[in-house]
Amino acid sequence: MLLEGKKFDLRLYVLVTGYDPVQAYLADEGLARLCTDNYRQPTVNNMKNMFMHLTNFSLNKNSENYKAPDENF
Repeated sequence: MLLEGKKFDLRLYVLVTGYDPVQAYLADEGLARLCTDNYRQPTVNNMKNMFMHLTNFSLNKNSENYKAPDENF
């Protein structure tokens, strides 16, 4: 799946307190991480483009396309 042409991942926090029946609680907050370059199928030429293939914040914050999150979000 892509979001506006970019790879992304979601981190949601769930506490499971029972399994028969299933009882789980989803935290109100989670985390979404996006790449800063639009995704294209990997090729020899773009395989090393970290900003296209990896969602790690520690890498993407160095991209020229990086936009800091809005503090008021």
